[in-house]
Amino acid sequence: MFLHRLMTGLVASTIGALALAQGVPPEVAAALARAKVPLESVTLLVVDAEGKAPARLSHRAQVPVNPASVMKLVTTYAALDLLGPAYVWRTPVYLDGSVRQGTLRGNLFIKGQGDPKLVLERLWLLLRRVQGLGIGNIEGDIVLDNSAFEPIESDPASFDGEPLRPYNAAPDALLINFKSVLMTFVPDRATRSATVQFEPPLLGVQMQKSVPLSGTEAGACGDYRAALKADFSDPAQIRFGGSYPIACGEKVWPLAYADPSSYNRRAVAALWREMGGQLTGSVRAGRLSEPGTTGQKTALEPAFEINSAPLAEVIRDINKYSNNVMAQQVFLTLSLPERGAGNSTVAGASRAASREVLRRWWQERIGSDDAPVLDNGAGLSRSERISAQALARLLQSAYRSPLMPELMASLSISGVDGTLKRSHATLEGGAHLKTGSLRDVAALAGYVHAASGKRYCLVAIANHANAQAARPAFEALLSWAVKDN
Repeated sequence: MFLHRLMTGLVASTIGALALAQGVPPEVAAALARAKVPLESVTLLVVDAEGKAPARLSHRAQVPVNPASVMKLVTTYAALDLLGPAYVWRTPVYLDGSVRQGTLRGNLFIKGQGDPKLVLERLWLLLRRVQGLGIGNIEGDIVLDNSAFEPIESDPASFDGEPLRPYNAAPDALLINFKSVLMTFVPDRATRSATVQFEPPLLGVQMQKSVPLSGTEAGACGDYRAALKADFSDPAQIRFGGSYPIACGEKVWPLAYADPSSYNRRAVAALWREMGGQLTGSVRAGRLSEPGTTGQKTALEPAFEINSAPLAEVIRDINKYSNNVMAQQVFLTLSLPERGAGNSTVAGASRAASREVLRRWWQERIGSDDAPVLDNGAGLSRSERISAQALARLLQSAYRSPLMPELMASLSISGVDGTLKRSHATLEGGAHLKTGSLRDVAALAGYVHAASGKRYCLVAIANHANAQAARPAFEALLSWAVKDN
């Protein structure tokens, strides 16, 4: 016992001495030691938000590291600055033909221009507007034009082998409902089965409407997804070979559709039919510039257009809940030709072009030579890199900017909402932060409101096999940063 206490004391003393030598608070270093994450695998920085005082803490702050979703701070602040907080995405609808007696004699075009949140409810409103023009029957096709973004070759399984995870959905100029299906399981005790509700309906896809219940209400829910034994191998049907634990109550399972290339046409066709609309042709992909009913290329004016929520609202979803595909939509919008020219035939936005836009913006706005290495702007990447020092400079620039309220309001509030809802590191509301998480990466960056009334920019990133175990150390750092009085 004595030897054990002696060894523990020696280890603690060594950790404390090393931490002090490197400027790391001992409680943070001790938490990292418990997580088996060496100090050489983390970068830590706490600086005055206005840049008026020396750093309170700087550890490996100049080393470029993988920031995971913290990279969304770069994309969203650049977008606020370049596009403006009131920027909206417009989705115009065109009629290539005449309307007589409730029938459109020709094609209907829907042109996507990057709207990050064209969810099912807004698609319904769009189609309802079509019906409001007196159109109940289309003697032609519904043509979906997503040419505003250059095609991105994407294998949803390539990043982490999880192709059905919604976060792996690829960006699309006409991104409908994140190309995902929501499955809601509702237990029915009377029938000893759970009804399965699917949203949205997809044309040509058979969806199993119920599954048997198992277990007891007093039992454990456990891994209900494994218990269902779902089979998603055939895009034309969704089946379950198992049962649903009654103890789970109502659950919602979001799922990326197995054949994303057909998702838009299936969703639009099924919803149009569900709304009582008739269609002689089909729902298909195409371009607004293709030959119309006259055989000539069309130069149409929109019949109407629907607008997204403003950018300042969109980035709250992106940063508070770390929505990857929405972040990529915003990133690509930065290089959108003419940013909303509905009939433009100019080549679409691309990742390469957006990276160049951000590179120029960084030089002009941040003014440093340590610009981030960008891939898709969402942090869902193994190649993106940025230093804690560069991130802090960006946060300080935003803090001094008139856009500070919009960016700060988009971040998770510690202990209150978003990805930090369960955080107990600081007093409730003591920090506005963006989290990041990948295999081998854990990250945290944003603003801390200290007990003294000062505000700090905080950056903490671990790149290590045990990175996720470093979260308690980050919470210890937050607590230390808050208690500066």
